[in-house]
Amino acid sequence: MRTARISRKTKETDIQLELDLDGSGLAEVSTGIGFFDHMLTSFARHSGIDLKLHAEGDLHVDEHHLVEDTAIVLGKALSDALGDMAGIARFGEARIPMDEALAEVALDVGGRSYLVLKAKFESPKVGRLGTQLVKHFFETLASNAKITVHASVYGENDHHKIEALFKAFAYALKRAVKIEGESIKSTKGVL
Repeated sequence: MRTARISRKTKETDIQLELDLDGSGLAEVSTGIGFFDHMLTSFARHSGIDLKLHAEGDLHVDEHHLVEDTAIVLGKALSDALGDMAGIARFGEARIPMDEALAEVALDVGGRSYLVLKAKFESPKVGRLGTQLVKHFFETLASNAKITVHASVYGENDHHKIEALFKAFAYALKRAVKIEGESIKSTKGVL
């Protein structure tokens, strides 16, 4: 079973997350940030990962702590569920359009974290989600999941760009974590 359950409680946030890599894309997401809920639900649906997430935080300050800690928990849960990563495809990529926007993501679930994101947003926020937090979310997620992510997006509408980015990440991850055999895809023998 490639599942994980992670909890994180700090003075700023309280988060419980469960995921199943081999699910059907079911999502129960509640963060208090509507657009962020929409992105995480879309991620679950398109990755095929079942995701239960309840997150509360100091939104009276701003959304930074909640978004960051959600990325920490999601990244750790992905890492835990993958275990030794035996048999996974390891690499995944996707190109996802959403109207005028196009997002591209290539990733390596290889035990090393790195993010390259080429994106420019016109608005400071989409709903209650600060657009600066999009890069921070993926950077924190990649760090805690120990994956390398190269992503880019262009377009005119920030909602479309961010949603296309989350969907492209979902499809790339779905391809990378797919079981293709039994061995670890590395000349080192470990990831």
